Amino acid sequence: MDAVPSYLPGMLLAYCAFVLATVSPGPAVLATLGTAMGAGRRAGVALGLGVAMGSCSLGVLTALGLSVVLASYAGALVAIKIAGGLYLLWLAVKSLRSAARRQALPAMAGGARRGALGYFARGWAVQISNPKAILAWIAIISLGLKPGAPHWVAPAIVVACTLTGMAFYSLCAVVFSTPAMARGYARARRVIDGVLGVFFAATAIKLLTSKT
Repeated sequence: MDAVPSYLPGMLLAYCAFVLATVSPGPAVLATLGTAMGAGRRAGVALGLGVAMGSCSLGVLTALGLSVVLASYAGALVAIKIAGGLYLLWLAVKSLRSAARRQALPAMAGGARRGALGYFARGWAVQISNPKAILAWIAIISLGLKPGAPHWVAPAIVVACTLTGMAFYSLCAVVFSTPAMARGYARARRVIDGVLGVFFAATAIKLLTSKT
C-alpha cells in the first residue's frame, strides 16, 4: 500500500496526457461526430467504442514494450505511416464525395449502412492505423512508469484511459446524434463533409511526407 502514493503522481500525469490527447480534434473525434450525426446514435457509439478499444490495444502493446521495439525500426514505422496515410486519404475521398452531393448522406458512413460491429471495426481501424497514436501511447506509458515501478502500474493506466475513452466517445456520439444536432448537421452537411475531407487529406499528406 505504501507504493501507491509514490507512483500516483506519474500515473496522474500519464492520465492527464491521455485526456488532453483524446479531447484534441483529430481523426478519431471527427469520425465519431460525423458518424453520430450522419448515421445515428447507435452507429456513433459503436464507432466510438471501437476507437476506444483501438486505443486500448495500442496501450496494451506499449505496456508490453512491443510498440517501443516497433519504433526502433524505421522500415516498420514507414509501413505504418503509409497504411495510416492511405486510410486517411480514403476517408478524405469519402467525405469530399459526400460534400459534392446535394442529397443527405451520412458523413462517415462510407456508402451503405453497416451493422454495429462494422462501425466498431471502423473505429478500431481509425485508431490502430494512426502511428501518431502509437507515439502518444509511448509518451503516456513513459510518463507513468518510473524505474522500479510495480507490475500493476501500466495495466492501471491502460484501464483508466480505456474507460475514459469509452465514456468520452460515447458521450460525443450521444450528444451529436440528438435531433437538434441532426437538424443542424442536415443544414450544414456539405460544409461539414468538406471540412472533414480537407482535414483528413491534409493530415494524410502531412503523415505521408513527414520524416518522423
